[in-house]
Amino acid sequence: MSYKIIGDSCSDFTDAMKKSPLFQSIPLTLEIGDYHVQDDENFQQKDFLRRVASSPIGPKTACPSPEAYRDAIEKAEADEIYIVTLSEHLSGSYQAAVVGLQMYEEGRGEEKKRVHIFGSDSASAGQCNLCLSIQELKEENADFDTVVKRIEEKIQSMKTYFVLESLETLRKNGRLSTVKSFLASALNIKPVMGAVHGVIVKLDQQRGSAKALKRMAQIAVEKAGGPASCKELRLVISHVNDRERAEFVREEFLRLASFREIVITEAQGVATVYANDRGIVIAL
Repeated sequence: MSYKIIGDSCSDFTDAMKKSPLFQSIPLTLEIGDYHVQDDENFQQKDFLRRVASSPIGPKTACPSPEAYRDAIEKAEADEIYIVTLSEHLSGSYQAAVVGLQMYEEGRGEEKKRVHIFGSDSASAGQCNLCLSIQELKEENADFDTVVKRIEEKIQSMKTYFVLESLETLRKNGRLSTVKSFLASALNIKPVMGAVHGVIVKLDQQRGSAKALKRMAQIAVEKAGGPASCKELRLVISHVNDRERAEFVREEFLRLASFREIVITEAQGVATVYANDRGIVIAL
């Protein structure tokens, strides 16, 4: 059976995924005050980061329309379609996909493509990891129901972590007080964050980015069940405008454990909004 994997633009596809006809990205809209831009192949990360740094207003995102998902389903030349969206706690992308699927199904009787929507409970590296896992299962000739079951199980077990270089976006968006932001910057405090059922939580903090990234790797390996369990896992590292830092994180993980595969990808616009310049998001 032919298939297609559709992710919203926070899925942070690798270059190979972007070139493959098996994958399609549905763009969110990025906003900085009155400035709006689509998070698509024309997104200019450095220009966007410059605008974020110079604006007193924090950047925001707007989810795709249900019609965008409906059209993607209708136009896909595939019997099976798998859609992976941002966590429901971060965006309305999942609900837009659900409504888009309902719009597609109206009036089509029994002659419909098989479609499943995965709310990732994650973002960025986590979504990319899930999309790669779907592709892997299909290459192993897994049927539709098996793919759905296995990916839903993976969503429950997969862990997502990130380290922010700057807390300015959180401050501008009112999620962090000016005093806390100032103290964190003055003391060079870098929080180690994670996602629990799609909700962002603070796990630890360290002085300096290198220590925070090392601590993130330690926490991730521990929570994954230790080095023995990591051998079966794919680690995806997504970076915002800093490949060198992503390579540093890769080496830190390899110092602690070995993995079935390690993938490094560059963040698109949505992850750039959330993680800001030089941010790192990982999922395994």
